[in-house]
Amino acid sequence: MTASSPNYAHAPGHVYTNAQKAALAAGVVFLVVGILGFIPGITANYVAISFAGHESDALLLGVFQVSILHNIVHLLFGVVGLVLARSATGARNFLIWGGVVYLVLWLYGLLIGHDSVANFVPVNTADNWLHFVLGAGMIALGLLLTRNRGEVPHT
Repeated sequence: MTASSPNYAHAPGHVYTNAQKAALAAGVVFLVVGILGFIPGITANYVAISFAGHESDALLLGVFQVSILHNIVHLLFGVVGLVLARSATGARNFLIWGGVVYLVLWLYGLLIGHDSVANFVPVNTADNWLHFVLGAGMIALGLLLTRNRGEVPHT
């Protein structure tokens, strides 16, 4: 897209769509979560954080199992959200496909043993259900905020 395109977020007079606002907000939240995962105190047992694997005993907010890799994934997901929020189509794709990724992570977390080498991210039960809520919520936002607005309003 060019800077003169009405879908480009930095064009003069551009108004963000609701999907762009939601993708931007999600991107910021993922960035904040990624940063918080590196802060001792906010991440309980921070001294036990590992790069990856189920051996990491660090818990974000004392609940969600994290590792350095897990935090990096959150940071990268946040950057992708911010970049894709620049266009309405990108925002929709981030919300829907990002939601699909989180639902796949939810299923993966349910299927693997939490003490197995397959739990390389790592995830725990709290992570699994947060992934479900994030996935379902992102998909719902992506679909609901981009549905056809050309309908006749009810009076």
